[in-house]
Formats: sequence, C-alpha cells, structure tokens
Amino acid sequence: MTTSTESIVRLSVQDAGELFTLQRAAYVTEAQAHKDLSLPPLTQSLDELARGLVDPEVTAFGLRVGGARLLAAVRVRFSPTESHTAEVGRLVVAPDMQGEGRGSRLLEFVEKNLPDQVQELHLFTGEHSRGNLRLYARFGYEETHRTPTPGGYALVNMIKRRVASGPALSPSLLRLLDNP
Repeated sequence: MTTSTESIVRLSVQDAGELFTLQRAAYVTEAQAHKDLSLPPLTQSLDELARGLVDPEVTAFGLRVGGARLLAAVRVRFSPTESHTAEVGRLVVAPDMQGEGRGSRLLEFVEKNLPDQVQELHLFTGEHSRGNLRLYARFGYEETHRTPTPGGYALVNMIKRRVASGPALSPSLLRLLDNP
C-alpha cells in the first residue's frame, strides 16, 4: 500500500546508481518468466543508463519514500519528430514493494501530466509478463502487434490513444520536482 510519505520526483543523472540497482532487481522476474537473462534492462550498463537520464528526449520519474529510498520508476521518451506520441518504458517497482499500486500510481502520474499535443502512448512488454499485461489493459492500452525476439518469445506492443488530455507539467512544477 502506498503511503503519504511517498512522493513522485523527477530523476536525474544523480539518481543513476540507485535506478540502476532498482532496474536490475525488478527485471529479474521478467528474465525468469521469459527464460532470457539478456533482457536490455539487465544488460544495460550504468553509463548507458546515466546517458539516458540526460537525454533531452527522456523524462524519468521515481517514487521515493520519505525522500529516501527509490521504490519505483518510469521513463517517458518524447519523439522530436512525432510530437503527438510518447513512449512509456522501464516501469519498475522494487520486488518487495510490488502489487501495492506503486506502478499504477506512476503510470497515472505520467498520463495525467503529458503535454497536450501527446495523443498516443506506446509501450511494450514481454508476452509472459502477465501482471504488466493486466496493468496496461486496465489503463486502456490495446495490443497492436507482437514482435518476435531471438529468445523465442514475443514483445507485446501496445498503444493508448488519449481521449482527453490532462494538464501539461508546468515549468514551475518541473523545477519543484527537480528540487524537493
């Protein structure tokens, strides 16, 4: 169960080490479900992750308890050429904190705070990620196609078309998230 001491913050390169650890821990169950230890979140280096956090097309958010431990995180990639779309990725929750609504809270936050011009959200997950598939379906994502992988399973590609857009994150809110 999420608590009132948990807050959503914008992640930066200073959070790279902690996010790296969280990502690895969270993706172990995905690797086991798909019998594939070469999932990109498990093979990504700390330097690669840090570069992603300074990429101007990527915005990362985390859920912290009491301003300390990072419990969950998500990244959103905005396309410079297709301003009407955004890709949601690397939604992770610490293994000991899963199943209590933290992933839903982050996904809801992202969706409510997208710029108005973003009308489509794209994401993918492995076909054996039953919990993820249920979560995304609950949020209105629909499967568009499957992409086979060298590991013998498929990635389920999903899309959500926004009916009514929420307010965009204002520059002042982004500053607040950067400096709690």
